[in-house]
Amino acid sequence: MHHELEATPENVHWGVFDAKLTPALRIAPGDTVTFHCLSGEPEDMPEKGFAIPPALAEAHRKVRRGPGPHFMTGPVFVEGAEPGDALEIRILSAELACDWGWNVILPDHGTLPEDFPKLRRLHIGLDRERMLARLPWGGTLKLNPFFGVMGVAPPAEWGAITSVIPRAHGGNLDNKELVPGTTLYLPVFVEGGLLSLGDGHAAQGDGELTGDALETSMDVEFTVDLIRGQSTSGPRAENDEYLMAMGVANSLPDALRQATTQLARWLERDYHLTPNESAIVLGTAMRYDIAEIVDPQVNVVAKIGKAALAGLTK
Repeated sequence: MHHELEATPENVHWGVFDAKLTPALRIAPGDTVTFHCLSGEPEDMPEKGFAIPPALAEAHRKVRRGPGPHFMTGPVFVEGAEPGDALEIRILSAELACDWGWNVILPDHGTLPEDFPKLRRLHIGLDRERMLARLPWGGTLKLNPFFGVMGVAPPAEWGAITSVIPRAHGGNLDNKELVPGTTLYLPVFVEGGLLSLGDGHAAQGDGELTGDALETSMDVEFTVDLIRGQSTSGPRAENDEYLMAMGVANSLPDALRQATTQLARWLERDYHLTPNESAIVLGTAMRYDIAEIVDPQVNVVAKIGKAALAGLTK
């Protein structure tokens, strides 16, 4: 079946992941969903030149503000999902819903806070036909839409947590590889999984230098399947070219170690390599991306080209 979830106040939560959230939608494994997603807190809104989507203005008025800045559509309850399972989320499309976005520099924030000490908020026009951003100083920027926040409910004992900090449940991953054609795998911690998406990015560089990408409201279509009894220790993804394991930790070395270990375990489980064999493959062909470095937790992506696994059977 195909479902559509509008970004109404009843279907949106603001800045929080929580196992106690009421599902906005229930689906069966294999169903496809279209989410309409919002971006931007009241202070991010343009004063002139661009129209504010009515759904976003209504969310500002009616949705309870949480500890993080992100609006998320959902959560979705996947029938039959239990702790110990994993959700398989195949991203089919990610489309801009506005003709503008914004980027903000916050004082004492970002990767290099001492280099950018002053508040600056810039609104940027988006050409949805040519898929270009029109920068105020005359340049253009190629757009590559994806969602920065994709996550399930955390374990109940974590309580309500901010949408800012990525953890094992996913959340603010800011992995620019999570575009249409990519499949994301997330561990299930509570019944139904409770999947939410938000934080539309029209474009983003590695690591989110200032703490923001080119933020905008977007729509996304995805299919959700259930992998029973094969939970992961954290988020994983794959596309036609790469397997990608994400390590989320308090430091770059710890995140790198976690991502590498998770990718090794993936090769050992699904491709039947011994630990020594997986070490040889990773040691000769692995790459790293820094997806998120501005938050208290960082996200390092360990990736291996599928060409290096040619001849192996899953």
